[in-house]
Amino acid sequence: MPRLPRLFPRPRLRSTAALCTTLSALAAISLCTGPSVAEPFSAAPCALQRTDAHHSEGLDTWNTAYPRPTRTLDAVMVFLSFPDWAPMTSPAELAADHFPATSRFFQQASYGRFALRAHPLRQWIRMPKPSTAYRIQRDWNAGHRAAYLRDALAAADGRVDFSRYDVVYFVADPDAPGVNSDATKVVNLDVPLHADGTDIRRVVTVFEKHPPDRLVLAHETGHVFDLPDLYHRPADGKGDWDTYVGDWDLMGSQFALAPDLFGWHKWKLGWLEPRQVVCVRSVGPTRLTLEPLGAGPGVPVTGASGSPAFGLGHGTKLAVVRTGADTALAFEARGPVGNDRAACRSGILVYRVSADAQSGRGPVEVIDAHPGAEACWESSVYPPLADAPVALGESFTVPGDGVRVEAEGRTASGAWTVKITPASLKR
Repeated sequence: MPRLPRLFPRPRLRSTAALCTTLSALAAISLCTGPSVAEPFSAAPCALQRTDAHHSEGLDTWNTAYPRPTRTLDAVMVFLSFPDWAPMTSPAELAADHFPATSRFFQQASYGRFALRAHPLRQWIRMPKPSTAYRIQRDWNAGHRAAYLRDALAAADGRVDFSRYDVVYFVADPDAPGVNSDATKVVNLDVPLHADGTDIRRVVTVFEKHPPDRLVLAHETGHVFDLPDLYHRPADGKGDWDTYVGDWDLMGSQFALAPDLFGWHKWKLGWLEPRQVVCVRSVGPTRLTLEPLGAGPGVPVTGASGSPAFGLGHGTKLAVVRTGADTALAFEARGPVGNDRAACRSGILVYRVSADAQSGRGPVEVIDAHPGAEACWESSVYPPLADAPVALGESFTVPGDGVRVEAEGRTASGAWTVKITPASLKR
């Protein structure tokens, strides 16, 4: 991927038949779209319908194969060592690489509506084979991957009650000779694993070096919540990976300057109230006030006067224009607030959402309001999109769709006043 401890239960005896049933499920590991089971989510006219695309950006229903992060979820971290290497770090050090940073990211992104609670084991779990035996790599052979998961589950099962956890992280010794840090990913299971009376539909396999890439575990955990990869993977593996969204969402790059999740993703995950999303219909120009996406209760925002302003967090965060059966344009205010505190530019960010696009194949594409220019070349993951937002006082017409957006002003509290004009009424 581009780059509060709890004592574990005492070991329990498991029946041989139960363990064999659990491990036999590993023969059918692959990426999957998930079952068709869904629960109603939003009936808003601009809520694209969920399609069969893997991690579809449709949000009219929630795919119940994934845990919905609208409550406290518990995650277990299992640390795996190998007989061909003596660990040079401790489980506590590796846990600290990812927590509390990952939990803080989601707490901020969700405006406090979701808490990810980590439960790292306090000792290494020994794998039965050398690290080199599993042939760990980015595009992992399914057979070797299945063997790794089978052995990890069997080794940990006596020490972990998996029924107590919503998310499972298998964290490998980063210094073992067979461990490849580029192989960190979420493994989705067509046939779920079964342990301790619960189904395990996906596992986060962590192979990160110590210290790891910034926010890498938050990116991978996003997949556990049905969010897609937003980066572009070049066909030959060479070239730029960040052409779709640049710095504007963690699911594009964990190195992003503005890694807060798109407003569309916050809507999908249930972190925005229906009243915080405005569907712009083609009945005339629409004027609205957009709060900075990262602003939440108690988060300081720079007001129009340049001094700190408070009190934002419950107003409109996202405006949407439906452009087709499976496509929409989204508009949100971005700037150096909350998770976006290192953002390169402030303004109204415009992006296209495609519900039928597969993960990694452009389900979201940021529209550049300043084509031909770039910014923050020394720190941005993709400088051509670092200055993508429509700045204060500017207007911009979306190529191909003809929708016009004008960033007319700022309120005293720091919100943005915006006018959006559909193509048929554009002047």
